[in-house]
Amino acid sequence: MNLKLYKPLCTFDLETTGTNVAKDRIVEISILKVNPDGSRESKTWLVNPEMYIPRESTEIHGISDDDVKNAPTFREIAPKVMEMITGTDLAGFNSNRFDVPLLAEEMLRAGIDFDLNKFKLVDVQTIYHKMEPRNLTAAYNFYCKKTLTDAHSAEADVLATFEVLDAQVAHYDELPNEVAALSEFSTYHKFADLAGMIRFDDDEKEVFAFGKYKGQRVKDVFQKDLGYFGWIQNADFPLYTKKVLTAIQLKSRF
Repeated sequence: MNLKLYKPLCTFDLETTGTNVAKDRIVEISILKVNPDGSRESKTWLVNPEMYIPRESTEIHGISDDDVKNAPTFREIAPKVMEMITGTDLAGFNSNRFDVPLLAEEMLRAGIDFDLNKFKLVDVQTIYHKMEPRNLTAAYNFYCKKTLTDAHSAEADVLATFEVLDAQVAHYDELPNEVAALSEFSTYHKFADLAGMIRFDDDEKEVFAFGKYKGQRVKDVFQKDLGYFGWIQNADFPLYTKKVLTAIQLKSRF
């Protein structure tokens, strides 16, 4: 193994009802946990999303309403998922933009406090796009010299993603082999939340990245317009974004 791990790394992949982080649900989750000694364990769950799976989504991942009608809901498996990823770092393919935010939403809906600050996040797609802009199938062929079969199967994708990440570390001399440095490298922009609605300014203070207060510090906005905080909490924003804004509001009161 080319990666240097100081703690377990969980590579994971989600298949979902769609691409709306705030509204869509998980229909399959697969996790590959790799320990510093190279030992591995993996688990894949089909998930009943408690909503209709659109035909266009089924055409991508092959999972239909019938496939998940007897599967557990995410709320039922959430404790097991959290147990598996606790004390680890997280990696995935396009995970920083989609899988991690959606996983956070599902965890919060299940009543589990998902704290982004407890994980280093490595996005294999970002590394790949910075080095060789293509998709997972091409990445698997380029780095691993293998053909990816069953693409968009969560289990096949998660295994391929880890192999690509490990091969990337071997392929590029200038690429670090430690998760903390890879996390930094695979991040395009630094945001306080997962949906990219709250970014940091040059002084590491949270500022809005959207709306009428775009570019203004969140703390300053809430001090002059507390109603804006209330509007966000009652509007259709991702739960993790609301969680981050709540924490900022609570700190600003002291």
